[in-house]
Amino acid sequence: MLNPLEPDFESPHRSGAPIGEMSIARLGEILISRGKLDLANLDRALKVQETARSSGAVAEKLGSVLSRLGMLSSRELAEALAQQRGWTIVESSEFPELPILEGAVSSRFLNEVRAIPVTETESEVVLAMTDPADVYTLKAIAAATRKRVIPKLLASGDFDVVYERLYGSGKSSMGQIVDNISTRDEEQDFGDIEHLKDLASEAPVIRLVNLVINRALERRASDIHVEPFENQLIVRYRIDGVLHETESPPRRLSAAVISRIKIMANLDIAERRLPQDGRIKLRVQGKEIDLRVSTVPTMHGESVVMRILDKGGVALDFHALGFDKANLKIFTAILDQPHGILLVTGPTGSGKTTTLYTALDRLNKPDVKILTVEDPVEYQMPGINQIQVKPQIDLTFSNALRSIVRQDPDVIMIGEIRDLETAQIAMQSALTGHMVLSTIHTNDAAATINRLLDMGVEDYLLTSTVVGIEAQRLVRVLCGHCKEPYHPVEEVVGQMGLRRFTLAGSANKALTLFHAKGCEHCGHTGYFGRLSIIEVLPMTDTLRSLIMRHATASELRAAAISEGMETMYENGLKKAVEGVTTIEEVLRVTRED
Repeated sequence: MLNPLEPDFESPHRSGAPIGEMSIARLGEILISRGKLDLANLDRALKVQETARSSGAVAEKLGSVLSRLGMLSSRELAEALAQQRGWTIVESSEFPELPILEGAVSSRFLNEVRAIPVTETESEVVLAMTDPADVYTLKAIAAATRKRVIPKLLASGDFDVVYERLYGSGKSSMGQIVDNISTRDEEQDFGDIEHLKDLASEAPVIRLVNLVINRALERRASDIHVEPFENQLIVRYRIDGVLHETESPPRRLSAAVISRIKIMANLDIAERRLPQDGRIKLRVQGKEIDLRVSTVPTMHGESVVMRILDKGGVALDFHALGFDKANLKIFTAILDQPHGILLVTGPTGSGKTTTLYTALDRLNKPDVKILTVEDPVEYQMPGINQIQVKPQIDLTFSNALRSIVRQDPDVIMIGEIRDLETAQIAMQSALTGHMVLSTIHTNDAAATINRLLDMGVEDYLLTSTVVGIEAQRLVRVLCGHCKEPYHPVEEVVGQMGLRRFTLAGSANKALTLFHAKGCEHCGHTGYFGRLSIIEVLPMTDTLRSLIMRHATASELRAAAISEGMETMYENGLKKAVEGVTTIEEVLRVTRED
C-alpha cells in the first residue's frame, strides 16, 4: 500500500520542462503552424501578458490569455498544448455514466481544481484535468485514493459540460440560462413591441443567443436554422452540407430569441408579416465572422436562417478546394485567356462563389483592375472593387454592369447570370476585351450551353465569348481519425465503373474504399469538411460547331468526353478510391450518365 505522505503520480512532463511553466514562443509557433492564430493576435496576447506581469499581478499563461481574449476555443488550445507537452486529450466518450471516487474526493474540490476522475482500477486512477501540470491536485488525489494518478488533458470548455452532467443539477448550459429567464414571460403578450424589445435585451436572452451562435462555430456549421413550430422551437445546424438538430430553447422563448437576432441584424422587430434580410458582424475566437440573416413569416412565427461567413476561414487555394493537377491545368489555362467568359455552374451551396473568389485571388495583381457585381458581397477582398446589388434602388446586375464597363476594368466578376439582359451585357463586355467570370445554375457543364441558348443568347455570341465552363458539387471529406477501409464486391466494382482503378499497378490488386465510421473529432458523423468534385469543359472548335447546329446537351457532353473531359462522377470516383470521400457521398450529389 502506498504511503499517503508520499503519493504517487505519473509526471505529465515528458519533455523535462519545469512544472507549471510553459514555453510561450513554442506554443505560439504551434498555434500559428496549425492555422489557429496569426502573428498580430499572438503579439497582442503577449503584450497583455507582459502588461499584467509588469503591474505585479500573477503571471497568466499564454493559453489562458488567448482563451480569455476569445482568440481560441478551449478545444483548439487543448490540442496545441497536447502537441507541445506530449499530453493525451481525454474524449467525452471516456467519462463514466456515474461519478467515481465519490467517497474519497468531494465534487466541490474537483470543481475548484477543475479535474474529473475518468476511470479507477485497483492500483490506478485516470484523472482528466484542465491543467495536467497542477502537481498540488495530483498529490491530493493520490493521497486521497492511495493510488497512482495518471493525468490526461481536458479542454476547459468540456469540463463545464461533463462536471454538470456528473455532479451538477443535470441541466446543460442552455438549461441554466433558460432558468434565469423569468417564468412570468410565459404568459406575456408578445404583441407589445416595447416589452419584446426589453426582453430581447435582457442578459439571459443575450447569453442564450450567443450560446447558439458559439456552438454553431465550434461545430463548424455553415448555417443556423431557428424554426418555430406549434409546440416547439427547433434549432438546427448545417454541418458539411447536412442539417443536424441540436439542443433548442423552449417554445415560450421563440419570440424573444428571434427578436434578439433581429436586433443584432438591425432588422425591424415590429415587422413580422414580410421577409427581411440583414447582417451581423461578430469577432469570435480572434476571427471576423459575418452572419447573413434571413427571416420569413411562417404559420407559427418567423423562421430565421443565419449563414455563417468566416472571413478568415476561406481557403483561397485550388488544391484545398478539390482541384487535382489535370483539372487545375485546364482551368488555369482558361482563366489566363486575355478575354472571354468563364462560367462556374452548380446548385445553390456547391461552392461556386468560393471557386470564383479563388480565381480572382489568382488574377489580383497591381496591374489588373478587377470589378465585381455581387448579391450579396460575401467576402471582402483587398485590391478588388466590389459592388453590392440593391434592387430597391434599381441597382441591379444589368444596371451595375452598364456602369462598370466605363470604369476601365480588366476583369469583371458577375455574381450570377440570372436573365438574358445580364447575359448579353456580359458577352458584350467579353467581346470588347474583358475577362468575365460568373456563375449560373445548371446541372453540369454541357447543360450550361443549352441554358444560355434557351435564355435567348444568340449562338454566334455564345461561341465567340464563352472560353470555358466548370461544374462542381461538394462532397464531405472522410475523417482521417476514424475512416475504415474495405474491399468492394466485384459486382459493385463493375456496376459503378470502378474497374479502371484496379488496373493501376497489379491487375490482381484488390480495390480499397473507405466507410465513414464516426468519432469525437468529427462529431460522430464520419466526415470532417468538404471539397469539390469537378468537371472542366474548355470551349473547342468541335463544341463550337455543335453549338451552331444547336446540338443537345447529351451530344455536347459526349463530344467533350471524347475530347478528354473528366466528368464530375469520374472525378468523385477517383477521390473515393484515394480515400478522400466515400462512394455514398459521390452518389448523393451526382450520378453516372
